[in-house]
Amino acid sequence: MALPSPSPRNSKSRPASPDRTPLSILHRLAHRSFAADYLGLVLLLAAYIALQALSNPWHRLFRLDDPRIAFPHAEVERVPVSHLLLYAAALPLLALLLWLIALRPPLHKAHVTLLGLSTTLLLTTFLTDTLKDFIGRPRPDLLARCNPAPPTPPHALVTLAVCTEQNPHTLHDGWRSFPSGHSSFAFAGLGYTALFLASQLHAIRPRASLAVALVCLAPLLGAALIAISRLEDYRHDFADVISGSALGFAVAYFNWRRYYPSLLAQGCDEPHASPASSLGGGGKGFERLRDEEEGFAGEEGERFGAGEEDAAYFRQGVR
Repeated sequence: MALPSPSPRNSKSRPASPDRTPLSILHRLAHRSFAADYLGLVLLLAAYIALQALSNPWHRLFRLDDPRIAFPHAEVERVPVSHLLLYAAALPLLALLLWLIALRPPLHKAHVTLLGLSTTLLLTTFLTDTLKDFIGRPRPDLLARCNPAPPTPPHALVTLAVCTEQNPHTLHDGWRSFPSGHSSFAFAGLGYTALFLASQLHAIRPRASLAVALVCLAPLLGAALIAISRLEDYRHDFADVISGSALGFAVAYFNWRRYYPSLLAQGCDEPHASPASSLGGGGKGFERLRDEEEGFAGEEGERFGAGEEDAAYFRQGVR
């Protein structure tokens, strides 16, 4: 007697065995966690270290009678690198830590906010230094750095070989003018802080108070003052400063939008759902999706004149 074949319904109800290949495991890990983000940070850090160790700027030809590179070299900067790190990295981090201590936000929100700041600062630094080395634009104080030998003709294009400066950093840094690193780093860290404040205070909501707007704009003003100091020190010209500022803020906004919705959104103060919950892992993202589907089912029942029983039928069908 032949055994009855399994019904198609029973065969469909059996769960498919998960793919256990290493590639599929890595794929699920990347889409259900922040492993890919941290891997990208490690690779970015390694690339930056290699750039600093192996790369020198391209030394563009110059002339001794070029007034654009004849400004004095400031021995003491208005905003040295140590102060830049304090203003654009340490202070934003301190502000976020105080926010964590005072308001105790959910772990996912705190995690993505700090991760976004770290990624912004590192990515901005890598992009800025890469552009500096490959563009090789002379700084406004190049001649003061170079100290060219006396017989050098003033009206001819010359190379690095005419320089007598013995300090390698002082000399080579004279070809790292575009874009401004201070400007990009300042607008990266302080720009990210401004975006954070604007999201948490709903600064772009209708009838937002002027006090809230000023609080959100204060970090951008600080970044602008840092960028302007590079003009006062004759380290950069306007094109360097404007381009660096735009680069830093663009990277800050790019990383902010990866984790947070638009500032125009009603829930701009809450980050996107975690990768696990957005894939139906039992988090709030899945619950929100189910609630929206149930609401849609109720609206459909009311639209067609259905009563409570018909509306319940629609909801049951969605589930």
